[in-house]
Amino acid sequence: MKQETKNKLGPRLARIEGQVKGIRNMVESDRYCVDILLQLSAVISALKKVEDIVMENHLNTCVADAMRSNDEAEQEMKIEELMDVMAKFRRQ
Repeated sequence: MKQETKNKLGPRLARIEGQVKGIRNMVESDRYCVDILLQLSAVISALKKVEDIVMENHLNTCVADAMRSNDEAEQEMKIEELMDVMAKFRRQ
């Protein structure tokens, strides 16, 4: 993974970690369910952004390298891998 990507992800993941701890505290202190749901929605949204950043990194590094190579098996493997990942995204 590119260092630039790691630098983007670190603070985001730390923030998400804090949000999840906050949600745990909300549950333990019997906070209003709608408030918990709103915080869960924020965490899900933040995780999706992390997901986008990781996917972009993968496309710009692993997949791009495979496509530039002369190794057809590697190229086909990366395409198949991407299709599998995209199918999982659609099921979410």
